[in-house]
Amino acid sequence: MVAQGSSALPNLQNAIALHQQGQLGQAEAIYRQLLEIDPANADALHLLGVIAHQTSNHKNAVDMISHAIRINPQVSIYYSNLGNALQELKQFDAAVASFNKAIALKPDFAQAYYNLGNSLQELKQFDVALVSYDKAIELKPDYSEAYSNRGNTLQELKQFDAAVASFNKAIALKPDFAQAYSNRGNVMLELKQFDAAVASFDKAIALKPDYSEAYSNRGNVMLELKQFDAAVDSFDKAIALKPDYSEAYSNRGNVMLELKQFDAAVASFDKAIALKPDFAQAYSNRGNTLQELKQFDAALVSYDKAIELKPDTDYLLGIRLHIKMHLCDWQNFERNVSELSLKIQSHFKASSCLPVLALPIGLTEQRQAAETWSTDKYPYNPSLGLILKSVSKSKIRIGYFSADFHTHPVSFLSVGLFEHHDKSKFELIAFSFGPETKDEIRSRIKNAFDKFIDVRKKSDKEVAALSRELGVDIAIDLGGYTENCRTGIFSFRAAPIQLSYLGYLGTMGAEYYDYLIADSTLIPQEYQSFYSEKIVYLPSYQVNDNKQNIPQVALSREELNLPNDGFVFCCFNANYKITPSTFNGWMRILNAVQGSVLLLYTDISTAVKNLKMEAEKRGVDPERLIFGERLIRTQYLARCISADLFLDTLPYNAGATASDALWAGLPVLTCMGDSFASRYAASMLFAIGLPELVTETQAEYEALAIELATNPIKLKSIKDKLENNRLTTPLFDTALFTKHIETAYSKMYEQYQDDLPSDHIYIHDVDTKHKT
Repeated sequence: MVAQGSSALPNLQNAIALHQQGQLGQAEAIYRQLLEIDPANADALHLLGVIAHQTSNHKNAVDMISHAIRINPQVSIYYSNLGNALQELKQFDAAVASFNKAIALKPDFAQAYYNLGNSLQELKQFDVALVSYDKAIELKPDYSEAYSNRGNTLQELKQFDAAVASFNKAIALKPDFAQAYSNRGNVMLELKQFDAAVASFDKAIALKPDYSEAYSNRGNVMLELKQFDAAVDSFDKAIALKPDYSEAYSNRGNVMLELKQFDAAVASFDKAIALKPDFAQAYSNRGNTLQELKQFDAALVSYDKAIELKPDTDYLLGIRLHIKMHLCDWQNFERNVSELSLKIQSHFKASSCLPVLALPIGLTEQRQAAETWSTDKYPYNPSLGLILKSVSKSKIRIGYFSADFHTHPVSFLSVGLFEHHDKSKFELIAFSFGPETKDEIRSRIKNAFDKFIDVRKKSDKEVAALSRELGVDIAIDLGGYTENCRTGIFSFRAAPIQLSYLGYLGTMGAEYYDYLIADSTLIPQEYQSFYSEKIVYLPSYQVNDNKQNIPQVALSREELNLPNDGFVFCCFNANYKITPSTFNGWMRILNAVQGSVLLLYTDISTAVKNLKMEAEKRGVDPERLIFGERLIRTQYLARCISADLFLDTLPYNAGATASDALWAGLPVLTCMGDSFASRYAASMLFAIGLPELVTETQAEYEALAIELATNPIKLKSIKDKLENNRLTTPLFDTALFTKHIETAYSKMYEQYQDDLPSDHIYIHDVDTKHKT
């Protein structure tokens, strides 16, 4: 080693030794002394560049090593290290060129092939990256790092089993390879093998206690397992180890979102964005939280920023458009819908499922969107094994799964069904993953079930395993792809027979849903191919509770801010169901019916502003749009009585709002489309014996609305018919509906017991007096 004095002559080998010992300052001093003596010393320039790279001064590294290459362009290691520095500067194309030059000079350069693979992976050229890693391993069979990064590439290519094998090889070669354990955990997380993922992350942390990334990834598993406190602890540990860890802050925000601690979630996302201003996913997650807070304007700003930063952010195109629909912001509507439809057709992750139902998008695209979503988010998971077939039982065990067993439209509709079930033939188990409330509906539901189980804190796999343990024969998903859904439970097969009903008006697009409840109006036989499930055809689809009170007194016009006279049209559907086409029709109707007004419900001020602006554009006085506030249920039903005619939306019809209106004696006018959601109101109107309120074209819809508003005799005859039919037709006959669906459950069970494959089931009316 050269003594550090003015008389000592600089020596390259001594400097390299110091460099290798990590004494970078001393090594750098000698390299610089060498360059003072010989400015064309390429090795000294190169090694100074390596030190610059090691100390994160990557631009200086590129300058120095490039200078060395100009002096001596035939040294392969120069090109390889230049590529490393370019890679850190995210100049991946230039890095690839540099690594290729190194390989051209030295064809057996394993490390250059490895580094080339890393740059190609960053460029998302995964197939070519895999070739590079394979070549590195061929040249150096014990190259554990190459096996580990090869596993990452295989994960990107969705070759998960091969990825795990590659990580296992890396670990076998280097048992203390913490990063390989962490990488393997990521694959296990993607495979939904959560226990194995936790074990891998725990091993990585045991080997490297300051491994912040492993803690963060472990937190993601805990989030999936619904172990929220453990998830927060993991993210907090990751942040403590790495205070500028933006991804950990974003992931922590996701836990807070699950815990409904929305302000804390926003704070976490804001911190992630402050640390990493181009973090598109954090902006997207922040938008999701603001949406939960009903801050739709702010959510749209977050989504816009996410799209600006990363236009192909998964599912964001559809989610953003859904938020715009909540705000009744129809700028570029047709272009947005067309773009979304084309991306769905091309199998892009363009939208979650619910937004698609409310847009003029075809049945083929609706199914494709559902299949893309289910495959990505909730793929079939066989880890619980096959369900062993049990002997036929005298009582069929039914499991109802829902987040909505409380004051919620799904429970308003279904509570009567639970109460009417024949307990001599069916045993009922509720799996509740919604909030614990003390309201009247929840009390009725709890009393109707043989077992009511709160599974909020259980993982999807644990809930499915519990359902199997309890011997559930038929598992019914009452939520589908709606808020707080737990589709993952069904991906593990919670029961030998699984079906979707009531909450979600479309196909689930997943192989593990055997049946979808419908009727012949909702899904004509010629439309069956647009649904991945077999269809169970009931005489009528929607269940209702006929124990609810019938309102006797309307709210006064003064209480509803309505004018003293004039015809009152209304629609109480959610804002996102109002398309420009529907609104155009409403405005033509108002223009044709002098003095009429349109009573709507929204608590979004921007939506009010936009709808009034759109009315004015169409030549309608904005004051003819009256906006009601949220009311308790009795007052809400009384508000229905105060209106004259309910105008439905297309393509997403009224659901519970339509049956509420009909229960209150308010006629509902609908226009029937092709999709399940666009035929829902028609299904109800046929079930209550009012087919005359079902139209099939926009022109018919508008003409009938105008006729009913200007022909009081005809409107009264329809109201009288509605009053007479309300308790004498199938729509509100809870006992009859229960018989129909129980017959369907029995047929499903018989087919299963007879080892027959699932097939379409047709249930005929058991009581002919109800046929219309």
